[in-house]
Amino acid sequence: MASSTRPAGRPRPVWFDMRFLIGIVLVVASALGVWAIVHAARTTQPVLAAAHAIVPGQSVTAADLVELETRLGDAGERYLDPDALGAGMVATRVISEGELVPVAAIGTADDVDLTTLVVRSALDVPAGIVAGSAVELWATPLEGPGQYGEPVVIVTHAIIAEVRTDESMVSRAGADLEVVVSRDEVAVVLEHVAGGSAMSAVPASVPRVIAEEPVAEEPAETEAAEDPEEEAAS
Repeated sequence: MASSTRPAGRPRPVWFDMRFLIGIVLVVASALGVWAIVHAARTTQPVLAAAHAIVPGQSVTAADLVELETRLGDAGERYLDPDALGAGMVATRVISEGELVPVAAIGTADDVDLTTLVVRSALDVPAGIVAGSAVELWATPLEGPGQYGEPVVIVTHAIIAEVRTDESMVSRAGADLEVVVSRDEVAVVLEHVAGGSAMSAVPASVPRVIAEEPVAEEPAETEAAEDPEEEAAS
């Protein structure tokens, strides 16, 4: 009787092995992930930066800005895109020269209750006071010919828009200051200007703290009052 022999099974092709297929998928996914990271790192987007200091209430136009290519990723949405620049835009806070313009710092004229005034500083302006600087406005009231009273702060927070010095008048100290103030403070500033007060600007980088007057403490009772009956007995 002839013995029957079963043919040996043929080996499964390597490309049908599930582990092999999973390995290929992982390699491809890793390569695509690296490519995406490198591509994102090299991708730039245009944003706008301030060409010079921009003060609150100032109209923002293309002449005030420069376009820069940046790599900000998702953070780029926080800054003003060149395509978003339009008419009627106004700065709502100080934007320093070279600073990327935040979308939150741009609004309309209805968003700011500010205006600009020009005052003459009676003293030379410190070198640190430039466009965009925060200052206090001080006034020394004129009480008579050549007589001035005590200086007082009339505006605790103003922004310098421009410092104008006249170099042709060497003997004259001071400078003309274009300042941004709240509309509520316009009247008091104009009152001092019309009254001939000596005006000056002081840097306001450090908040002013008004000292409180000390409260006198009542003296503590050191001895108890004596009983009237004991005094009579003695």
